[in-house]
Amino acid sequence: MGVETERRGRVLVVSLHREDKRNAIDRELADGVEAALNTLEDDPELWVGILTGTATVFSAGTDLKQPSSPATERGGEYGVIRRVRSKPLIAAVEGYALGGGMEIVLACDLVVASSTARFGLPEVARGILPTCGGLFRSTRALPLNIAKELLLTGDQLSPQRAYELGLVNRLTEPGGALGEALALAERICVNAPVSVRQSLWALEQVSTLTDEAGWEATTTATGVVRSTEDFREGRTAFFEKRSPNWQGR
Repeated sequence: MGVETERRGRVLVVSLHREDKRNAIDRELADGVEAALNTLEDDPELWVGILTGTATVFSAGTDLKQPSSPATERGGEYGVIRRVRSKPLIAAVEGYALGGGMEIVLACDLVVASSTARFGLPEVARGILPTCGGLFRSTRALPLNIAKELLLTGDQLSPQRAYELGLVNRLTEPGGALGEALALAERICVNAPVSVRQSLWALEQVSTLTDEAGWEATTTATGVVRSTEDFREGRTAFFEKRSPNWQGR
C-alpha cells in the first residue's frame, strides 16, 4: 500500500499501490508521489521518470473521502499536477485513468497504454468538474471537440481511440504498458540529457503560456459548482450508491 519506486538504470519507476481503492489519491499517496518525483528531479543520475499504477487500474483520481485533492509543496495536487519539471515523465496506463487519474496522465509528457486502459473525465456525472488541469490540458492533448465531449458527457475514451487521436504515444497488449514505457524511456536516455531537458523546457514555455488563465477559470467555475445544491447531491448520491437527482440549482 502506498507508492513504490524502482531504479532501472537512469529511469525511475514510480508506482501507485492502493488497488483496493482503485489507486484513488489520498494524503499518503500524494506525499509518496511528491517524494518520488522530488528524487527524480534532484538526482542527476536519473534522467527519465515513469508513473504507473497496478495491473488493473491506473488511478480513479481523488479519494472522495478527502475534503479536496491532496496537494504538496513542490508538486501541487497529487504531488504532480502543478510540478515544474525538467525531466521527461511517462505515464504507463493499465486499466482505468478516470477523473483525477486522467488529469495525472495529462500532466505527464508521454503516454503508453495497454488495451485495457480507459480514459475519462466523469466529474459532471457527480455534480463536480475537473479541478486538476483537465479543463484546459484536455484541449492540448486532444482535438477541441473530443475534449468537449469528454468533459460534457463524462463518457470514456478507449485506448485505440486515444491512440488514434494522439493522446497515447504507444499502445500495447494487456500487461505491456510498463515494459513499453521502459523501452521508450531508454530510447530517450540514449540522447544528450541537457538537450532533452532543454527541448522539454522550450516546449513547456510555449504550451503553458495559458496555464494561469486556465487555473483562474477552473477556480471560478469550481466556486460556482460548489455553491449549488447539485454539488451536495452528487456527493451524497455517490456515497449512497444511487443515481443523483439533479435540480439544476
